[in-house]
Amino acid sequence: MSIPNAVEVCRADLFTKRDELEQRYPQIIVDKVLRVREMYNWFIANPDGTDREFVNEVCQRHPISKVTAYSDLAIVKTLLPTLGQASRDFHRWRTNEMLMNTFKMAEKRKDTKTMERAATAYGKLNRVDLEDEQAMPYDMIVPQHFTATDDPRTLGIEPIPNIQEKISAMIEKYRKETIDIEDVEFEEYDLELDTLFPDSKPEADNEESLL
Repeated sequence: MSIPNAVEVCRADLFTKRDELEQRYPQIIVDKVLRVREMYNWFIANPDGTDREFVNEVCQRHPISKVTAYSDLAIVKTLLPTLGQASRDFHRWRTNEMLMNTFKMAEKRKDTKTMERAATAYGKLNRVDLEDEQAMPYDMIVPQHFTATDDPRTLGIEPIPNIQEKISAMIEKYRKETIDIEDVEFEEYDLELDTLFPDSKPEADNEESLL
C-alpha cells in the first residue's frame, strides 16, 4: 500500500475524526495529521511563535525527531500561507498598544522626554513621516488612441467575401417580399399655427422683443 501525500491529506482531512482517518489512511499518516492539527491550533493561538518554538513544542508533546518536527512545520505553513503577514500585523498592533500605554503613563508623570520618544517611535512604526503617494499629473497622462475600422480581422474574424453585394441583394430581396414597406422622403410640415393660435407669436419673434 502506497503512502499518500501528507500535505494533500492534511488539506482534505485536517479536521476529520480520528476513527475515519484510521479507516482511510495508514497509521503513520494518521499520526501526522493529528500532530499537524494540534500544532495548527497552537500556531493560531501563538501567532508570534518562532520556528524553533514550534519544533520544541511538538517534540515535547510527541516522541518524534526534529526532522519530522520541521516536516510538520512545513505543512502547517503550507496550510497557513498568510501566517507570516498575520504575525507581523499582530506584532505591529501589540507594539502600537505598548507605545500608547507608555505615552499615557509618561503624560501622567509629565515626562516630556519619554512622551517624545514614544511619539517618535509610534510615527516611525506607522510610517507617518512618509509623504502620501501623489497621483500622476494630468499632463503626464497619455490618452489611448483608437482608430475606427470596419475590418473584422482586428477581432480575429475573417471578413465575408463580397459582403456589400450580399447586403444589397438581401435588401432587394426583402424589399420585394414586403410590399407594404415603401421609401418616403422628407416633407415640410404645415400645421397652420397662425390659424390655430392667432394670439400667439413665434418664439423667434419673442426672443427678438426681449433683445
